[in-house]
Amino acid sequence: MTIVPVTSPDLASSEVSWFAALCSDDYQFLGVPDGGLRSSWDHCSEIVKTAEAQGFRNILCPSSYQVGQDTLSFVAGCAPITDKINLLAAVRCGEMQPIMLARTIATLDHMLEGRLTINIISSDFPGQKEPSPYRYQRSREVVEILKQAWTQDEINHQGDVYQFAGLTTDPVRPYQTGGPLLYFGGYSPDALELCGQHCDVYLMWPEKIEELEGRMKAVNAVAERYERTLDYGLRTHVIVRDTETEAREYADYIVSKLDDDQGEAIRSRALDAKSLGVSHQAKNRENADDFGYVEPNMWTGVGRARSGCGAAIVGSTDQVLSKLEAYHKMGIRSFILSGYPHLDEADHFGRRVMPQLKTCSLPHEYGRVPAAAPKTPLAVGERR
Repeated sequence: MTIVPVTSPDLASSEVSWFAALCSDDYQFLGVPDGGLRSSWDHCSEIVKTAEAQGFRNILCPSSYQVGQDTLSFVAGCAPITDKINLLAAVRCGEMQPIMLARTIATLDHMLEGRLTINIISSDFPGQKEPSPYRYQRSREVVEILKQAWTQDEINHQGDVYQFAGLTTDPVRPYQTGGPLLYFGGYSPDALELCGQHCDVYLMWPEKIEELEGRMKAVNAVAERYERTLDYGLRTHVIVRDTETEAREYADYIVSKLDDDQGEAIRSRALDAKSLGVSHQAKNRENADDFGYVEPNMWTGVGRARSGCGAAIVGSTDQVLSKLEAYHKMGIRSFILSGYPHLDEADHFGRRVMPQLKTCSLPHEYGRVPAAAPKTPLAVGERR
């Protein structure tokens, strides 16, 4: 039985996703830049193609001001080089005027023929600090405008941040019925309120099992007020080898050249460096044992050299499978995985674990993707 009611209680499979290192986040040795693993189009698009070939069903394309690529441009570039994998595009609300964002998303959704998913984020803009309540109010209004754009004939919105009246939705109709699924992560009360009211998949970073259970219960309490349920996701790194000893040795290997001052500099430059979620990842490291493990097979060493998701599932094939199965029983339906370096670790996970997992595409499970081109202006709808 799941920890809380979920949208997909009878779903026996999981959406297993990988990570595209768009924001200067690929290393052989954490904290040691390698020119061969830079966030170039050639390298990052190869990660996407490799993930698709290995059977991953989605891939997170993050957003940051760190050296790297613009997320939505990258997703557009992936459309003609993929045909099965979904793209999870991180959208920082407010960066683009909401109506034009709706049109951009509709364009991408048609280019991908329904393979687009959206990760809603609300962190500060580069060089600018704003109060958390304002950022989440802005994000709430952006999401409300997008939902109108995807489900109604007109956009009419009078909010604290944005005001629109009588705008036709013809230019912004997406390929998917009801629009792309919205994934969301955040721990503050404002974040939980936004997710519980409007989003589809609540994403968490790795913590102890009991702490993940608490996260799920907290956001479910908000969703219940709106008579809604959510599905749940876990964004985590992973190191899988034939034996636990080999996996733990590799974990030690990738931090063997890490200078802690360099690690601190990497963490500090991220736009989410001061967020509540990041502080909980730091607490994981403080509570870990002498080898960096906060619970069996959960290693916090990754967080020494990156902000955001700061821990990894480390173990043998059977141990990693058991960990994922336990999470699935809790109600987690989406796993967004990564490892260092990303191409090699996608191969390790793909060969050892993917053949033993039941996987799915959540947009298909939700019935969002039509069987044929929809009657939208960008597909086969009437041209007016």
